[in-house]
Amino acid sequence: MITEQLLQKYPIVSDQVTHERLRVVLLAFEKVLQAGATGDIVEFGCYVGTTSLFLRRLLDAHDQSDKRELHVYDSFAGLPEKSAEDSSAAGDQFKVGELSVSKKQLLHEFYKANLKPPIVHKAWFSELTNDDVPHHIAFAFLDGDFYDSIMDSLRLVWPRLESDAIVTVDDFGREALPGTERAVRNFLQGAPHANLRAEHNIAIIKP
Repeated sequence: MITEQLLQKYPIVSDQVTHERLRVVLLAFEKVLQAGATGDIVEFGCYVGTTSLFLRRLLDAHDQSDKRELHVYDSFAGLPEKSAEDSSAAGDQFKVGELSVSKKQLLHEFYKANLKPPIVHKAWFSELTNDDVPHHIAFAFLDGDFYDSIMDSLRLVWPRLESDAIVTVDDFGREALPGTERAVRNFLQGAPHANLRAEHNIAIIKP
């Protein structure tokens, strides 16, 4: 698989993504590309761009960068407020404003890697509308950390998913971020035919 070659060749540029979790996301994305699913790629919560860089590299390796758009969404203001659904026995980690980077920092990583930059949407997920999301989505990576952010991104992405599309969600099953799994499971109650499995704290969802 091209995924393994890329992971061996290029560094992970932040400590917020593990090698194992990144591999799960990229292998799911590569399956989408191999299946020929139509549509663009979206990432909600891109931080400094580790996953975004690898998504672009896979698109390039499959000669798809001129055929599909890569959209990334982030407030670039750090973490939002938690809701009651994010309460965790692991303690009060991940505070408001943490993990803040600038849009300039994200784009610098792409320029430094000599990669085509993504289409960047700077906003809180709750501020986004259907007009901000591609009409056809082949793959989505959701990394919103908290309940409301995951629910907001799922509501935007789900109606636009194409046949053979896959949605991946980071932090699924992590004790410190319980809102992520709660949001996924609550949302999928309205999508009874969806297939959900998890690996290395990544939820992999096929509609």
